[in-house]
Amino acid sequence: MTSPVQIVWFKRDLRTVDHAPLALAARGGPVLALYVVEPDLWRQPDASARQFAFAMEGLAGLRRDLAALGLPLLIRVGPAVEVLEDLLGRHRVAAVWSHQETGNAWTYARDLAVATLLRARGVAWHEPRPFGVLRGLRLRAGWAGQWERFVRDPVPPLAELRAAPLAIDPGRIPGAADLGLASDPCPGRQRGGRDEGLRLLGGFLAPGGRGARYHREMSSPRSAPRACSRLSAHLAQGTLGLREVVAATRAARDALAAAEGACAAVQRRALVAFESRLHWHCHFIQKLETEPAIEHACVHPGYEGLRAAEPDPARLAAWAAGETGWPLVDACMRMLAATGWINFRMRAMLLSVAAYHLWLPWRDTGLLLARRFTDYEPGIHWPQVQMQSGTTGINVPRIYNPVKQSRDQDPDGAFIRAWLPALAQVPAAWVHEPWRMPPALQQAHGCRIGHDYPAPLVDHERAAREARARLTEWRRRPGMGERSRAVLAKHGSRKRRLVAAVPPPPQADLFGAAS
Repeated sequence: MTSPVQIVWFKRDLRTVDHAPLALAARGGPVLALYVVEPDLWRQPDASARQFAFAMEGLAGLRRDLAALGLPLLIRVGPAVEVLEDLLGRHRVAAVWSHQETGNAWTYARDLAVATLLRARGVAWHEPRPFGVLRGLRLRAGWAGQWERFVRDPVPPLAELRAAPLAIDPGRIPGAADLGLASDPCPGRQRGGRDEGLRLLGGFLAPGGRGARYHREMSSPRSAPRACSRLSAHLAQGTLGLREVVAATRAARDALAAAEGACAAVQRRALVAFESRLHWHCHFIQKLETEPAIEHACVHPGYEGLRAAEPDPARLAAWAAGETGWPLVDACMRMLAATGWINFRMRAMLLSVAAYHLWLPWRDTGLLLARRFTDYEPGIHWPQVQMQSGTTGINVPRIYNPVKQSRDQDPDGAFIRAWLPALAQVPAAWVHEPWRMPPALQQAHGCRIGHDYPAPLVDHERAAREARARLTEWRRRPGMGERSRAVLAKHGSRKRRLVAAVPPPPQADLFGAAS
């Protein structure tokens, strides 16, 4: 009689390194490696074809890496419960192994259904952690310490793999059209796959590499594409593991500490700042793990009803299309649409403008951005969307001035002109506020406001004042303070001292892990 099979269900962990489920399953017997392409997951309102394409590129790399270890990868398309039920009928299954997942409400419900199936069949389901996130955590006391223990704890070494007999077609990797996904052109999208992730990591950490001035250049959309690690999508889909990224970062930082010279000192500070973002990555995912309702309901329940339930369709459409009339906002939105990525400060600005100047509901703007982010990570995204929209009750609302940000982050307007052809001939003196140009100058520079480029949707200064007044009045409602203290007890950071050069959380690079 053949030995019982250990099923390793790959989800958002498309690698063989830093993979505890695979290493532990290999100790128990022959392994059946499984990936389930779930059409209903990819049709959720927070998913997109650009994310799917990135994931499938990673899946191709995983299949290749497993094959090199002598392990075929079974790929099936359909509901995970049905796929697993079919495998339970074909094999004697000792256990199912997968990484613990903090996903959206759909994956949460799917995992409940899988757990019900496996319990009914008497099959154990083991879910090691992929991040420093604790399931069942009630209070944050001691959380920072456990995160450090997690990243230092080595993954069990991968023993010799024995492949379970696979007498069925291993299946092919489907395309977006196979799943009927909506068209999602993204010509500048990052490529997926572990090889690409390792290339980015190496180039970022190398002495004098892309990360040498990370802490100084991550805020501007001009410098951020080359100064940021660009690892966020690889961490979101698991082509790289958090522990291996932390270990590589610390090794590079320690090597720089032994080097002499000002450049080495600057880069070491940059890597210290980068590592802090890896900590905050898990800090925010923990919020969604602790309270899954954050995806749909205000963190602070007292802020329900602050904004209308339905967005102003014209404002939402203009914001989504990059036609608000504020050049930096529109250029950032168009870059995001074309590349699937924008740096954190600009993500925060986009949300701030939507939430305060345009007074749009956070759920609608959050879903649109989720689809556009190739590096969408639900546990980071939804707490951040709420934090930037002023509905947590524990973060000071940060209302970005779109004109000030434009002057600070793109002084000569080069970034704006690159993404807004209508402003290509507008000089720096007017490019941040083109609506202030006299009509004769508009004609001379080929940018007639209201014709070639839109006028601002609202007066941004007046809108910001009105938003502050609304928030102040809302915070004075009975019971708001008590509820804020309850939110702080559940979700607030307990890390008293952050390393030098790390900005406070509202300004930190949090959307993607060191995005």
